[in-house]
Amino acid sequence: MEDKITTKEAYAAMYAYLKMLHDMTGSDDLGVFLGSLSLLEDGTPADPGVWDDWMRAVQQARLGQVDLTLGSDEE
Repeated sequence: MEDKITTKEAYAAMYAYLKMLHDMTGSDDLGVFLGSLSLLEDGTPADPGVWDDWMRAVQQARLGQVDLTLGSDEE
């Protein structure tokens, strides 16, 4: 049986993964990016455009339009 999670749970998983990378590397770029992904008290991302970008990425994944192969060159 395939695991299924909600879009919000997937967002939280992505955030947790990027936070782990930031904790391991101390990357300033990741830190800034995590700041824009962080949720405000009302549940919306600090950067208002992030959610639309996230939903576009979710749609691409649902449609099988994400190339996960090493060396893929996506636009």
